[in-house]
Amino acid sequence: MSHKNVDTKNRLRSVVVGFRMSPEEAEMLNSLVKVSGLNKQDYLISRALQRDVIVNGNPRVFIGLKKELIALYNEFQRLNDCSQITDEQLILLNQIMKILNEMRFEND
Repeated sequence: MSHKNVDTKNRLRSVVVGFRMSPEEAEMLNSLVKVSGLNKQDYLISRALQRDVIVNGNPRVFIGLKKELIALYNEFQRLNDCSQITDEQLILLNQIMKILNEMRFEND
């Protein structure tokens, strides 16, 4: 028998919600999920219900932040000028900055 998928309030998650995304949107979603430290399901539920995504510092978050920052850095190095930065890159960079800023204030 398979494990029942329940949330933190012990409610059974039995409804499946699916939707389509472009490859660029899917890549952006995956990047945002990596830096959040949540699994994709929990991230999507929080965002769909307009809840704040609370990031708790742990090795998974730091690894995700490091990988995404390195990827952004390499991409920015490749560009000739700032006008070539995409909206997706700015959104990801903004989210990373928010996470790092909140972690900094939690430690102060």
